[in-house]
Amino acid sequence: MSTKDFIEKDYYKVLGVPKDATEAEIKKAYRKLAREFHPDANKGNARAEERFKEISEANDVLGDPKKRKEYDEARALFGNGGFRPGPGAGGSFNFDLGDLFGGGAQGGSGGFGGGLGDVFGGLFNRGGAGAGTRTQPRRGQDIESEVTLSFTEAIEGATVPLRMSSQQPCKACSGTGDKNGTPRVCPTCVGTGQVARGSGGGFSLTDPCPDCKGRGLIAENPCDVCTGSGRAKSSRTMQVRIPAGVADGQRIRLRGKGAPGERGGPAGDLYVVVHVGEHPVFGRKGDNLTVTVPVTYPEAALGGEVRVPTLGGPPVTLKLPPGTPNGRTMRARGKGAVRKDGSRGDLLVTVEVSVPKDLSGKARDALEAYREATAGEDPRAKLFEAAKGA
Repeated sequence: MSTKDFIEKDYYKVLGVPKDATEAEIKKAYRKLAREFHPDANKGNARAEERFKEISEANDVLGDPKKRKEYDEARALFGNGGFRPGPGAGGSFNFDLGDLFGGGAQGGSGGFGGGLGDVFGGLFNRGGAGAGTRTQPRRGQDIESEVTLSFTEAIEGATVPLRMSSQQPCKACSGTGDKNGTPRVCPTCVGTGQVARGSGGGFSLTDPCPDCKGRGLIAENPCDVCTGSGRAKSSRTMQVRIPAGVADGQRIRLRGKGAPGERGGPAGDLYVVVHVGEHPVFGRKGDNLTVTVPVTYPEAALGGEVRVPTLGGPPVTLKLPPGTPNGRTMRARGKGAVRKDGSRGDLLVTVEVSVPKDLSGKARDALEAYREATAGEDPRAKLFEAAKGA
């Protein structure tokens, strides 16, 4: 807002009080309007937010006796024609400093061409920079939580209840931070919540205001619950959808599910760290699931069909080729974990030849006969030859 706009604004009209209103009447009017148009009570209402800023700006001037006196004098001088638009642009006027400050200016009745922001800069603690007293929306904090899923829930996806603690608008003071619900605009940052600091080379950086902690508002009578911050710790339980195919240790970002913002600002994000339990049968390698299936020696030697379990679905049948060695891995396509594009990985099936501990008489006789039939074969012969040649 330019200083010309400041002169032309009727703050008494904004608060709905007469020009001779007492400090108590101004304070009462501000409290009533602040409660009615506070952003926390009018979420998503841009007009209410703008009205609250106007009310805060008016109270910042009329609620301060020194600023009010300067404002009244400037308004009176403007109303009497003491300001005449000069040839310059950008809110620059010709005026008589003697009329305004009782003859304190040099040059008698001569006109002085100057910017009103330079003369009345102290009124807003802003010089000629034009920084407004409008408080800015503030984004809510991000929240991080953890959840433990079963192996199946991680593969198929699940909706789980998640209890979270975060900073919410304080219920005791309706998020204002003030017992009476009437915080004032911070004079240090003029409601912006930020202060500039020089970094050399003509550049400046901004930091959160140390006096209002970045809120833009200061509580004259700090709330006992939130100690003037306007925020209080609150717990809530919400249903969170965990996407299918999530991996152990993965950090999921849920936009807008964090702490609510202030003064109409957006909510923060929720970050959920997922822990996945083990499965007694299946394992996982990326998008693929793994399983180890025992087979008999005849199945491995002669070949055959083997039924293999799948996670959450019917078994599949794999064809075992003759002479399948122990530890061989086969693939059942499309029976693995869900990928981001909705497709599925594979099920990797590892064959494990099962050696029986107890044999019936008939089985023992069959194996003895097999040993006699293969007596001339030594599966370790090549091993010893390789060892000698090394």
